[in-house]
Amino acid sequence: MSELLTEVLRRITPERLRAAAQAITSIPSPTGKEAPLAEWLSAEMSEINGQVLRIDKDQANAVGRVRSRRTGRDLMLYAPIDTLTTGEEEEDVPWIGRELRPDMRPEATTNGDLVQGLGAGNPKGHAACVLVVGQAYGEAVEATMAQPKGDLVLAFGAGGMPTDAIDPTGRQNTGHGVGASFLLERGWYTDHAIIAKPGDFVAHDEVGLCWFELTVKGLHTYAGSRHRLPYSNPIVTAAEVITRLERWLEDFPARHRTATAAPQGIVGSVAGGWERLLAVTPALCRIRLDIRLAPGQEPLAVRRELAEFVRGVAGELGAEIGCELVNHIPASATDPGAWVITETIRAWEAASGRPHTPIPGNSGATDANILRARGIPTARVGMPKAPLPGIDFALGMNTVQVTEMLRLSEILARVAVANSEEER
Repeated sequence: MSELLTEVLRRITPERLRAAAQAITSIPSPTGKEAPLAEWLSAEMSEINGQVLRIDKDQANAVGRVRSRRTGRDLMLYAPIDTLTTGEEEEDVPWIGRELRPDMRPEATTNGDLVQGLGAGNPKGHAACVLVVGQAYGEAVEATMAQPKGDLVLAFGAGGMPTDAIDPTGRQNTGHGVGASFLLERGWYTDHAIIAKPGDFVAHDEVGLCWFELTVKGLHTYAGSRHRLPYSNPIVTAAEVITRLERWLEDFPARHRTATAAPQGIVGSVAGGWERLLAVTPALCRIRLDIRLAPGQEPLAVRRELAEFVRGVAGELGAEIGCELVNHIPASATDPGAWVITETIRAWEAASGRPHTPIPGNSGATDANILRARGIPTARVGMPKAPLPGIDFALGMNTVQVTEMLRLSEILARVAVANSEEER
């Protein structure tokens, strides 16, 4: 083990990681309002050229850089910082449940090896690892008077969650990787990158996503006239469409599975009618769904496949149903032989003490797609879900295990040091 790596690892302690996870979790950062957290992160990186990269007054990235001799390649350690839900009852309830549990609020609590709070596991525990590794690396470089050959860039991206704007009256492009795109547009470009996101494995590729809107048409009429006028309630028709669509989506992964991906799909939203005016039917009901794409799939091919299914259902039901693509993030892949992939696997094996085995059946999308699409070879690595009884999706997102933070941090540190020793 090199002197530099020894000094970096010595500075990465459970106490330091726990404190970072607690602090980051306790600063609210719903998509579109990450600026306060970005400002805090920038201040924490003051010794390594930290700065806020502002997108607007409410949304911002944070970046830092440990400078080098620049005879080698630059490496980016990246983590998003926005949370999937907001932690605000008026926005999250009742869709998240009857009430906000303590883990669903941006208030960190500690129970032994666990830190809980909104986003403590995903993404904030991962961001805490990136922060502490970057700080430790910068301190170790100064202490050992090392001469890194390539820069180490720390990047914390806003808008990493798969969401449109929370505020429908504001700027709409606040999610789907807007922070990662803005980062690269402002020159924070590197030769390769590692994104820290959940999953106890190293991935060289991942799925993309398509969002579709189906519009089921019907007739606007009145309850008191149902028996006297033509009646075609699109809400009722939409219910039948959704039932059939759900069965179609269950079979979608089998049709498009790859060695690493099993792209899934879900119906995420249904809207139809005036909630204030239940005496009438609407003329339209809207169904929105997310369909994941395996690497190599094209969005219009998926649209044609979905449209063909919808035409069949419309014919059977005697209904008029529209189908439009409303959002797309391409799937992406890095050459599995690329340095950043093989080196991250070596680091994972060294930190984990066992051989690395690729995990099949993945269907999660991250900002790695943005980085790869802009030409940066990117590895994804992260932590497993905390071992909790009766864990559900939200609790998994909102819990991080400090022991696993320590292992992930070692992986990131090993790659950072290896990069510092690589000539271009």
